[in-house]
Amino acid sequence: MITDITEIKCCGEKVYFSPMLDLFNGEIITYTIDSRPVYTLVPNMLDQAFELLAAEDRPLIHSDT
Repeated sequence: MITDITEIKCCGEKVYFSPMLDLFNGEIITYTIDSRPVYTLVPNMLDQAFELLAAEDRPLIHSDT
């Protein structure tokens, strides 16, 4: 899985998108969006992703953030 924070301009304003992408099938597992690039984007997205995993899953996560 990979993740990053991306700035997107929408309707004249900036929003920050933090997705978790599964490289096996290209599926976005989960994401968070905020109007500011704040720290909580990442742990909230990770918490959501880990809730979807089975106890025996051992994901490898890469980010260059």
